[in-house]
Amino acid sequence: MNKLISAIAMAGIGFGLLHGSDPALADEWPTRPVRTIIPFSAGSAVDIVPRMIFQALSSRLGEPIIVENRTGAGGTIGAGLVARAPPDGYTLLVNSSSHTIIPSLYPDISYDTLRDFTGVLPLGDLPLVLVVSPTRGFKTLRDLIDAANAKPDAISYASAGIGSATHFAAERLRLSARFAGVHVPFRGAPEVYREVIAGRVDFAYGAIASALPLIQEGKLMALAVSGRTRASALPNVPTTLELGFPGSDYTFWIGMFAPRQTPGDIVEKLRRETATTLRSGDVRAKLAKLGVDTMDMSPAAFDELIKAEVATNALVVKAANIRPE
Repeated sequence: MNKLISAIAMAGIGFGLLHGSDPALADEWPTRPVRTIIPFSAGSAVDIVPRMIFQALSSRLGEPIIVENRTGAGGTIGAGLVARAPPDGYTLLVNSSSHTIIPSLYPDISYDTLRDFTGVLPLGDLPLVLVVSPTRGFKTLRDLIDAANAKPDAISYASAGIGSATHFAAERLRLSARFAGVHVPFRGAPEVYREVIAGRVDFAYGAIASALPLIQEGKLMALAVSGRTRASALPNVPTTLELGFPGSDYTFWIGMFAPRQTPGDIVEKLRRETATTLRSGDVRAKLAKLGVDTMDMSPAAFDELIKAEVATNALVVKAANIRPE
């Protein structure tokens, strides 16, 4: 009997070590720089927002957070690196809501979106803004859609890649407004804005965080935002719902993830310290200027959000007949 009790006790210890229930482990973490993979290009909102947060978070953790942009294949290259990384808290992923689109587009990717990651917390949600070049002559969203309906497939729309959040927002609007257009994918937001400004592409959605400076400079014109309510950073720009297009809204969030077997106490410490950073007045003010609303959510609740969005996005992929290149 004593041997049986000892065996059960040792099994419990082993289980605890495997799943990281040792509080001392979290107390010591981190003892070296933390590597964070962002699977989108520098200058995109998915890059700008976390870098701003990480400046303050690094001070709280006592170690630098090193950001690496690993682009390509709709974000799957960078995400795959994190899925295969040691689950020790030293390799993290910052991704966008496009993370929940990937399973419907790339069923043969090297990782499982739901099983291979633990959601730490969303860093914030921010509406996307539909932008055009002032030289194109579209003064309102109705002008753009009327032009699209007058000549099917004559209107083009850019995105940061097939399956990206900016692509999905455009497809939701297209399905709601019932117009045909030509999708032109690029590798990231900087390329998208360059093509729209030059007039080589008619419109695109972009995160307010990255598009706002170009709107303020007059290089881009904002016609609508994708959120359910108007964006505080662009209070005079209506939502697509206001303009009469039901089902066209799209919530764009940016979130932090860790490999699935990362110790739970490390995940909780990272969530707690990041949430505290997000609540600080300086960080909150900077994010507000970019139209970012912070989201304090437990890892379990974030995982549930991911599951729900994966299911919903599968329906949109089918309805819009979206296919990877």
